[in-house]
Amino acid sequence: MPNLATVKENILKGAYDERFRRVYVTDAEIKAQYERYIKLAETFAELYDAERDIRLFTAPGRTEVGGNHTDHNHGKVLAAGINLDAIAAAAKNDENIVRVKSAGYPMDVVDLSDLSVVEDEKGTSPALVRGVCQGFLENGYKIGGFDAATASKVLSGSGLSSSAAYEVLVGTMLNYLYNDGKVDPVTVAKIAQYAENKYFGKPCGLMDQMACSVGSFVNIDFNDPQNPVINEVKFDFSACGHALCIVDTKGSHADLTDEYGFIREEMEAVAHHFGKSVLREVPESEFCGEISALRNDVGDRAVLRAMHFYAENNRVEQEVAALRAGDFESFKKVVLESGASSYMYNQNVFSVKKIKEQPVSLALALSEKVLKGRGAWRVHGGGFAGTIQAFVPMDLLEDYKSTIEGVFGEGACYVLSIRPVGGAEI
Repeated sequence: MPNLATVKENILKGAYDERFRRVYVTDAEIKAQYERYIKLAETFAELYDAERDIRLFTAPGRTEVGGNHTDHNHGKVLAAGINLDAIAAAAKNDENIVRVKSAGYPMDVVDLSDLSVVEDEKGTSPALVRGVCQGFLENGYKIGGFDAATASKVLSGSGLSSSAAYEVLVGTMLNYLYNDGKVDPVTVAKIAQYAENKYFGKPCGLMDQMACSVGSFVNIDFNDPQNPVINEVKFDFSACGHALCIVDTKGSHADLTDEYGFIREEMEAVAHHFGKSVLREVPESEFCGEISALRNDVGDRAVLRAMHFYAENNRVEQEVAALRAGDFESFKKVVLESGASSYMYNQNVFSVKKIKEQPVSLALALSEKVLKGRGAWRVHGGGFAGTIQAFVPMDLLEDYKSTIEGVFGEGACYVLSIRPVGGAEI
């Protein structure tokens, strides 16, 4: 295994270019990784030891293309891994301790002799490390100590799933350091979700982790969440003359965990009315016949969110069919319908706690102003704060970027590409 000097030499002479290519695809993206990975390896050497063997890992952020807040009730989603990723330089240690130093954050230290849930640790990255390690054990895989330095382009609170990328990155390191890469991406995703649910304390579904772990465009049906049906959707957005943009409105997700939780709780409250645990188990026809009773039982907002769930599930199928047929105009129409449903029925575009702060609503309004009749736009990810997604015709891209960044600041509009692999060792 190479130490710092060898890693730097190999990167600079292009010895890792083919390994980079399967992840970053284009020559420009490959060259852009040189300085990034060298800096990371140097950080590892400064933290630990320049003579230690270094292994390099990556896990992407994700973009949700369709299926807003459907996964946690066993619905359908369309998602993709993106070119913004979290990376790590790591090496085994024989101390039974995991140390992870993420750029800009304090060192996280987890003793593997105690992997129980720590209540005071919830909401922190050590909780995620502890949970991923325990998840590996519970699934019959090996764990062990390691030291790592990480850096990420998946901005925290960006709606591109920085936490899922981090979880998958930790899982990818354990997979290759201690399990010879034998743990399949779906299992890594399930372990990552387990860590976020049980250890971190966020009741997320499985979509984020699955898209980060598997990569590419993926259509996922969570009807059986232990065995989700995953199908790749082959489609090149660039061939349709549009860019995929994510707008970071700089809104904070702080103090919004309960808002996300209420969506799941209210959808499940509707299911409980029928004696079921999740909405996917309740036929839509039965739901429609009980709306009057449901209003008294669970309230109007829960009913509206259930209406969103059923329609959004159908929209995912329509989006997948449109992409496979090469019908991008029909796809955009469904995206707009999805965005309207999230706004009116799922109600996750702004927080009722902070009514003066509605950056997502503003970004959607600006998008409509520039793109109406040409593009498509919708809330992205969990919602309430953070990001929106837009499909922008190339001839409107500069106008769109300047409009968005004139309000939300330089760099607020990310023009993304979809990467073909998820969590991986370089």
